[in-house]
Amino acid sequence: MLNWDELTKACTECYNCDLGKRRTNIVIGRGNREADLMFIGEGPGEQEDLSGLPFVGPAGKLLDTLLKAQMIKEDQYYIANIVKCRPPGNRVPTDEEAEKCLPFLRNQVYLVKPKIIVCLGATAMKYVIDRNARITQIRGQWIERKGYWIMPTFHPAALLRDESKKVLMWEDMKKVKQRMDYLCQNQSS
Repeated sequence: MLNWDELTKACTECYNCDLGKRRTNIVIGRGNREADLMFIGEGPGEQEDLSGLPFVGPAGKLLDTLLKAQMIKEDQYYIANIVKCRPPGNRVPTDEEAEKCLPFLRNQVYLVKPKIIVCLGATAMKYVIDRNARITQIRGQWIERKGYWIMPTFHPAALLRDESKKVLMWEDMKKVKQRMDYLCQNQSS
């Protein structure tokens, strides 16, 4: 596995698929690199491609608001995506694009060593949990795998399109906060 500097260099120099040829910036991640909580999204949108940071557009602002309301502080999480470059028109990454980027994501998970991973949306769920699962069927459920507690939930962009999903994601984030608090209590005792 690469260290952070090596990983950043490898991502920056990556042109393994067409996404790398179109990007303005590589979008690796943001947040606490030693956090117990890690969020994984789909891929950068326009604002993320311009800034080089994940979840800074409208969906990111909604996620930030939701996390603040749950009293999950910025220094308590790290955010990354399945792909590190923006797909044209914000389309869903292809299997080939995702497969080319997954080693980078696995390296990030290895370096962060989170206790909890939240998959934001169907694409993250597909590549982290199960390629045949449906987000509407397994969202909000805990899955324990390889020492990680993993929960799929809706992508914040889905909430911008369908406000009825806000209540469900709120409930999911309450479970995440409860699990974080529980793990922290048991870690310190």
